[in-house]
Amino acid sequence: MGEFTRNNHKSMVEIDDETPLIYHQIRTLERAGAKKIVITTGHMSEKLKDYIDTKFTDLHITYVYNPEYLNTNYIYSMYLASDKLNRDIILLHGDLYFDDDVLNHVVNSNKSCIAVDSTLPLPAKDFKAEIEDGSIKKVATYIDNAGCVACQPLYKLNNGDWNVWKEAIHKFCKSGKRDVYAEEALNTVLRDIELMPIDLQGRLCMEVDTLDDLALLRSKIAKYSRSTA
Repeated sequence: MGEFTRNNHKSMVEIDDETPLIYHQIRTLERAGAKKIVITTGHMSEKLKDYIDTKFTDLHITYVYNPEYLNTNYIYSMYLASDKLNRDIILLHGDLYFDDDVLNHVVNSNKSCIAVDSTLPLPAKDFKAEIEDGSIKKVATYIDNAGCVACQPLYKLNNGDWNVWKEAIHKFCKSGKRDVYAEEALNTVLRDIELMPIDLQGRLCMEVDTLDDLALLRSKIAKYSRSTA
């Protein structure tokens, strides 16, 4: 994100003239019925916490700081936060944009699921999901075959399935595998859980990793706003 993240958390980037991405995420979760939220932090943790606590006074928000964020991936943050997550959960990355319709589609699934979009081309750098017989067999950035579709790190996990993934996360981290995506641990247990694809069919849900991503998101939001005005 260029100079922006030098003095800001990535999720504080403004998706329009006045709305930081993290504000949009939490407000959308709140509208979907969320009462308790766990946020893992690293870079600019206090600045992020101060902002959120000022804006959201009615939610129960727990922060879990990863002191090794410079040398680990989010698998280690999930490991540190895992004792706070003991029920069905919605899991998402801090740089992910989604609207109410997308979130509600995921939340209302009876089964554990992840958001995918079969209408999009496979991304070069972002997550893809390999689907076989109607369920997810692998989630990774590096896969690319006929069974793959674009996907976004927006999950609903029933407690039993989350516990299986959580155990795999613990095994990875305790063995020193802390610099990989948590999906690498997930891939080792997808034979034991049923993770369903929720196909968004072109509805807006995207990660904001770069300034180009941000420009694209802003243009899509503006276009949607004009079409509904």
